[in-house]
Amino acid sequence: MTTPTRSRTRFFAGFLLVALLIAGGLSYFASPDPDGLDSVTLSGCTLDDAGEPVGGTCIAQNAEEHRLSGSPLADYAIGGSEGSVGAAGIVGVVVTLVVAGGLFWVLRTRSPK
Repeated sequence: MTTPTRSRTRFFAGFLLVALLIAGGLSYFASPDPDGLDSVTLSGCTLDDAGEPVGGTCIAQNAEEHRLSGSPLADYAIGGSEGSVGAAGIVGVVVTLVVAGGLFWVLRTRSPK
């Protein structure tokens, strides 16, 4: 018979494993095409071979580089390198779980002693 603590630990370990598999494995199958917002901002523009607006009238012509675009996990890749989206997904899952776990630990209800 399993104890409630062991059962809870198994559940969280399974949850972590599934989250890591999804973030690390399925992210390679994500579409490289622009999402809906990117498509709308580019409508009305003439694009160059790299997909950057060079003419016409569209919202994307006024876009500027984000101040965090040089951060380690920008563009869903580690250091901007191609093929690292799975690793970036895994890092994202781990960071999210650590932050959420820390918040739950700090904000938990403590019983009076």
